[in-house]
Amino acid sequence: MTDLEEKLSRVLSGAAHGAPRAPAGMVATVKTRHRRRRARTAAVRAAAAVVLVAGGVGAVVSALGASAGPYPVVSATGEAGPRADGIPPPIGTVWPRAVHKIPVKLPDGRAYHPQLLLDDRTLLVMTGVSDGARQFLWSYDLGTGKPTRIAEIPATKGSAIFPDDVAADGGHIVWWASHKEAGRPRVARIWTVPAAGGRPRVVTDVPLGNVMKQGHIDGLTVTGQDVVFAYEKGGVYRVPLSGGSPRPVKGAERHHILRWPWVGVHHGKAIFRELLNAETGERRDAVVKAGEEVRCGLERCAGVAVRYRTVKVERPRDRSGKEIRCGRRRCPDTVQSQTILRRFVRDRDGSRERELPRTFQLGDDAGLERFFKVTLRGPGNRAVLTLYDADTGRSADLGIRPDTEGNMTIPDGGLDRLMTYPIKNEMYVLDLAAIT
Repeated sequence: MTDLEEKLSRVLSGAAHGAPRAPAGMVATVKTRHRRRRARTAAVRAAAAVVLVAGGVGAVVSALGASAGPYPVVSATGEAGPRADGIPPPIGTVWPRAVHKIPVKLPDGRAYHPQLLLDDRTLLVMTGVSDGARQFLWSYDLGTGKPTRIAEIPATKGSAIFPDDVAADGGHIVWWASHKEAGRPRVARIWTVPAAGGRPRVVTDVPLGNVMKQGHIDGLTVTGQDVVFAYEKGGVYRVPLSGGSPRPVKGAERHHILRWPWVGVHHGKAIFRELLNAETGERRDAVVKAGEEVRCGLERCAGVAVRYRTVKVERPRDRSGKEIRCGRRRCPDTVQSQTILRRFVRDRDGSRERELPRTFQLGDDAGLERFFKVTLRGPGNRAVLTLYDADTGRSADLGIRPDTEGNMTIPDGGLDRLMTYPIKNEMYVLDLAAIT
C-alpha cells in the first residue's frame, strides 16, 4: 500500500466509522487522555436541503448537518431574511477561569499542535507535524509560557503519516505511528516515553492487515502498566507497557473504547447505547426511544428525534425528454424526507431531558458530556461558533468566524476537558473542567 492509498484508506475508514466517539464523563479520569487534535474545516453553505442517493434509494435531508452554515439573507420571494441571532459574550468574559491565551508558536518560532493536558497548568504539544521537520513532544507551562522538550519522536518508515492518538497517564506518554518495513506487512507501531523526558521505546507492533476492512487503531489509552486500544471497525486489545504481543480483551471482540474500562458496540444510529465494563463485566443500557438517533456517554445521551416519510419525485430528464440514469441504474422515483422533531440531551436512564439548540453540532463530541458547539447567525448572515453549557443554559462566543472563502475551522474539542483553536496569533486553550 502506498502512502497515498494509506491516506485515502484512513479517510474512508474514518468516514465509515462515523463521528467521534461519545464523550467521557468523569473529570478526574480524563485529565491526561486525548487523541491528537484535528481542526476540521467546514465549508459554510446556504443549502436548504441536500439530496442523497445510495443504492437506488433517495433521502432528502431537511435539517442542516454538523457543519451548519449561514441562512439566506434574502428569501426566494425577495423578502428580507430572518434577523441575526443574539450572540452571547466572548468566552473569556463568560468563563474567564477556563481560558488560556498563548502564542501560536513556541519562543523559537516553531509551530505546534496541542495534544492534551498533563495537569491543570501543563499542555502537551507536538512540533514538526505540518512542516515536515523533525518531530518533538514538549510540555508547555500555561502560567509561564515556558516549553520543555520531552523527547524527539522517531521518524516513521514507509509512511508520510505523522504520529497519532497521543495519550498519557501515570507518568507515561504513548502514541502510535504507521510503520512499513520492506517486504513486511504494515503495522501500527506503539511508542512510549516518560512524561518527565527520555528516549522513546517501542511497546509493540499492531498488525493492520486490510485497513479498508478493519481500519487503523484508535482509543489508545494508558491504564496502570498496560496500553489498551481498539481497531476502528471494532475489537479491543491490551498489551503491557513493558512490551509484548497485543491480547484481545475478552468479551470486547467487536467493541470500541468509550472511556476505559467502558467499551461498547456501535448499533446503527444508537452509538454506545450499550456499555460493558471490560474489567468487571458490568453492563449499562441507555434508554433510546423509537425514531431517535443518539450518541451516548457514560452518563448522558445527546441526539435528535426524527420523522421520516416517503415522497414521490419525478425522474430527471434531459432536454429531449429522455430519462437521465443515476449511474447504471434508473434514478429513484421516491425519496425519504427526514424532519428533525427535537434535539435533546438526557441522562442514560431517560431522565432529565433538556432541549438543545437547533444548530448544535450533531454527532460531534460534547466536552465532559456537557459542552456543545452551536452555530449561530451573526450580523450580515455570518456564521458564529459558540459553546453551549447544557447544565446551566449559558453560552459563549468562541470568537471563530468564516474566512474570506466562507470556510470555518471547527475545533475538535474531543472527549475530555480540553478544547484548543487558533485565532490570528493566539492559541485559545480552554480547560472545560474549570467551569463550575
